[in-house]
Amino acid sequence: MIAFLGGTIGNLMPGPRHDFLRHVRSVLRPGEQLLLGTGLATDPAVMVPAYDDAAGVTAEFNRNVLRVLNRELGATFDVDAFDHVAVWDAENSWIEMRLRATRDMRVRIADLDLDVAFVAGEELATEISAKFTPATVDAFAAAAGFATTRRWVDPDARFALTLFTAA
Repeated sequence: MIAFLGGTIGNLMPGPRHDFLRHVRSVLRPGEQLLLGTGLATDPAVMVPAYDDAAGVTAEFNRNVLRVLNRELGATFDVDAFDHVAVWDAENSWIEMRLRATRDMRVRIADLDLDVAFVAGEELATEISAKFTPATVDAFAAAAGFATTRRWVDPDARFALTLFTAA
């Protein structure tokens, strides 16, 4: 059995998600299993505040992307010049986390020999967190060669663990 818990599968775009699951399936023999955690789509009025909490914890997590670029690639991002934005994209069924420039600026990323200009209000996409229905989870797993065996859902229907069997 392979366990891939949390909602990490939701951070992958559909193509890479499929490729990942196909790879997982390729290392399992028929009858072996995958236990997969997924975030479930609920009311956007519940989901969006979870990614834009009043305490600013998620905002700092999101801005940390810029700190890492500054440290690892010699970038010159002014971390405090970006506001955290969380948006529900109903068409793709995911939360998009973005950073919005609060002023015009030019950023140098030395290790890439790259200069990037931002205008005030311009947004930089940093992450997605896809949310699923049980039917969409079953469909993307089936496309990768798995059959649904059993599912557990929390009492608020916000998270699921699904046990799949390699076909």
